[in-house]
Amino acid sequence: MCPFCYIGKRKFEQALQQFKGRDEIVTEWHSFQLDPAMQYQPGKDVHTYLAEMKGKSREWSRQMHEQVTNTAKAVGLTYNFDIAVIANSFDAHRLIQLAKKYGRGDEAEERLFSAYFTEGKNMSDHKILAELGEEMGLDKQEIITMLAGNDYFKQVNDDIAEAQQIGVRGVPFFVFDRKYAVAGAQAPEVFTQVLEKSFGEWHEQYAVLQMEETDGGVCTPGGECS
Repeated sequence: MCPFCYIGKRKFEQALQQFKGRDEIVTEWHSFQLDPAMQYQPGKDVHTYLAEMKGKSREWSRQMHEQVTNTAKAVGLTYNFDIAVIANSFDAHRLIQLAKKYGRGDEAEERLFSAYFTEGKNMSDHKILAELGEEMGLDKQEIITMLAGNDYFKQVNDDIAEAQQIGVRGVPFFVFDRKYAVAGAQAPEVFTQVLEKSFGEWHEQYAVLQMEETDGGVCTPGGECS
């Protein structure tokens, strides 16, 4: 539900697409809540919500959202804040954790970002989350069971606690090989620089020895010899 996280995702993807070592990069999403106390507030739009939270006018809030909308548009995203739903995101984060179990974390982030910012979906509605999860290729009944219980509470809270431990005070926050960090939705060039530096160091440390190979008779662990 962080508007700059979706924008940051797109800018990082632009950098990654041009990066020569992209096939060796693994991206893992972690949970973080900007406002853990936020609750579903039907009838109140995000313009009013932000204005009240910041002690500003509703017009100020509309202008702020318009600026973010234009920033998103520049990277090909459509933000419809007029239909955005004020709701708690904790269960949506649990859905992402479930998706990560099946290697679908990135698909989950993309689908939920679009659902919230473009389609105006309620991120706390279990029925909606189950439908979105099914669209990601997850088992709908598993999602319903998960949401009805306490599964993945620990994983979400552990992510939030780890973020606090390493000094994360806002998102997006990108960590590369647990050594370098980029705060904010930076330009693709910034991500490229950090990718090259962190990947270069990682590759040097874990370089695979390249050996010349001559074919000959060989036996495999399965007992086949040729």
